[in-house]
Amino acid sequence: MAKSVLRTVAGAQTRDLTLWQAGAFSRVRRMSTITADIRRRVDALDWDALHTELDEQGHAITSPLLRSEECGDLADLFDGGQFRSTIDMARHRFGDGRYRYFAHPLPETISALRSSFYRHLAPIANDWSSLLRGENPTFPFEHEDLLERCRQAGQNRPTPLILRYHKGDWNALHQDLYGDVFFPFQILTILDRPGIDFDGGEFVLMEQRPRAQSRAHVLKPPQGAFVIFPTQQRPNKGAGGYHRVGMRHGVATLTRGRRTAMGVIFHDAK
Repeated sequence: MAKSVLRTVAGAQTRDLTLWQAGAFSRVRRMSTITADIRRRVDALDWDALHTELDEQGHAITSPLLRSEECGDLADLFDGGQFRSTIDMARHRFGDGRYRYFAHPLPETISALRSSFYRHLAPIANDWSSLLRGENPTFPFEHEDLLERCRQAGQNRPTPLILRYHKGDWNALHQDLYGDVFFPFQILTILDRPGIDFDGGEFVLMEQRPRAQSRAHVLKPPQGAFVIFPTQQRPNKGAGGYHRVGMRHGVATLTRGRRTAMGVIFHDAK
């Protein structure tokens, strides 16, 4: 009787292990499909045109990359995701609204966007570094190598974040540096529908030009498109060659509805 019971228990455990392994394999396969799909979409963007836009105006907006339902799923993470930190902007005098930094492991769509965009932006970042000369660093071509550089500098905390604004909320002009190692580009997408789910809340880029007044760019990207913009500065060609233009970004006051956005920063934080 005892041996029969043991055989039954062992058989059940074996079946449970087999089912778990099958489920795990299915999850890995599904995750790989998501990553491959995101990479194909990012690779299919017109990177020559985006490079030109970045060089000429300091920022670029892609065609819509995420589908409406994907934007909805990502927006739902604001209340259902795993986060390492939540920031109330008013408390820190950053503006009004809330944003949340994702914890490890990042949602796969966000991780895939991070690595896929990085592979195209790293060569542009190196071009900009050469134009600015001085002590500007060069960057590895794979994102994992940048993260290793961050780890060596004590920067281990993930920086992709989701932001939510309601009527009257706004975000002050700022830069997202987080440590000694930082990548010169970051990306942002709006997950709600401009003009339908909200009004106002335009994305603002401010150029701090040397010996001149500041210049603002007010951007209204469609849902699921990505704004590519500088983290700290960009090169600008003047009469005497290229010079640095400082960059900050923020969000104008929301006048109606709810605006959810996702920011992807490529370097990690201390």
